[in-house]
Amino acid sequence: MNYILFDGPARNALLPFTFTRPVADILVGIMTIRQKWEMRLGSTTTTLTEEYLSDKYPMVELEENVMINASFLPNDVLAEMVSNLEPNQAIFKGDEVIAFYTQEDQESVDFDTYEILEYNEECISIEHTWDIFSKNDTAIREDFEYLTEDRKSQPIPKSVNVIAPENIFIEEGAKLEFVTLNASFGPIYIGKDSEIMEGTVIRGPFALCENAQVKMGAKVYGATTVGPHSRIGGEVKNAVLFANSNKGHEGYLGDSVLGEWCNIGADSNNSNLKNNYEEVKLWSYETEGFAKTGLQFCGLMMGDHSKCGINTMFNTGTVVGVSANIFGSGFPRNFVPSFSWGGASGFTTYITKKAFETARIVMARRNVEFDDREAAILEHVFEESKKWRKE
Repeated sequence: MNYILFDGPARNALLPFTFTRPVADILVGIMTIRQKWEMRLGSTTTTLTEEYLSDKYPMVELEENVMINASFLPNDVLAEMVSNLEPNQAIFKGDEVIAFYTQEDQESVDFDTYEILEYNEECISIEHTWDIFSKNDTAIREDFEYLTEDRKSQPIPKSVNVIAPENIFIEEGAKLEFVTLNASFGPIYIGKDSEIMEGTVIRGPFALCENAQVKMGAKVYGATTVGPHSRIGGEVKNAVLFANSNKGHEGYLGDSVLGEWCNIGADSNNSNLKNNYEEVKLWSYETEGFAKTGLQFCGLMMGDHSKCGINTMFNTGTVVGVSANIFGSGFPRNFVPSFSWGGASGFTTYITKKAFETARIVMARRNVEFDDREAAILEHVFEESKKWRKE
């Protein structure tokens, strides 16, 4: 069967992360949403997303296709329902479509002509940026159970101080010595060829993905995910770092999400709790205003390719777009548009030529080429985000 993951109505609510990727390629738990579906279905997938992303994330459409709303994370029951779909059947949860089997063009789909299958079980859906970290605890537990079932972990080194070793899984090539792992609060997954340096203390749930690294003496609270080839240090709590991002030094990162190719300067901190303990509001790209999150703890949302200098301070509920460069003393405003250059004293436009030069150098350090496709995506984001910059 040909499976296609589509962005769905949550796409704009997941900006700035979906400026540069489909919803399916958001990392939550131990894997991206796409990886979860592909493993459960035993099949590759393609993507229906924004046109400017389609060169990098193409869609392969055949005469018969199963379309899956990428906002929904699969579990055993849901994956089985999707794999058993027949033509002109659709799975709904309430008013939201999860998946449907179509033999028509996308524009021709009329659910009034479909047999509707109700899905009434619990499942994780990612509909807002803050869902990525606030639902990460549950996502790590589900991924851990799925990935480790009927598999044997690599042995835990004797120098490791460990609590609840039965909740720890170590993949081949992982390096860790003289660290403390407390998995009594949730599972700890240590990915292939990753490294946890000595003196680190980790409390689960925690996921260290392939080739990721935890620096010496780090203090990590669950539920935290460190994406492939990313690095963390200092104090981290309930944060998700996508692939290839660095928060390698002292400083606090909590209840936050960092996109790909981000860098947090030494001794930088974010607030995740307002002084008056009130509900945190976050910038909404949909309403172009600040939206209620329903959360008391909410920190930093930083889009791909954004950076901050040493000693940067981020206020509670700060949203930073794509390719922003932040530095200087004081708190920058809590919405920093894409391609902004500056800090609390004000911002100018980070022109694409300079931004691309930096991206090319940064990506080369991970042996990844900054090619024409990447440049075209960022050019589009630059133009789309002009209205929020004061130019």
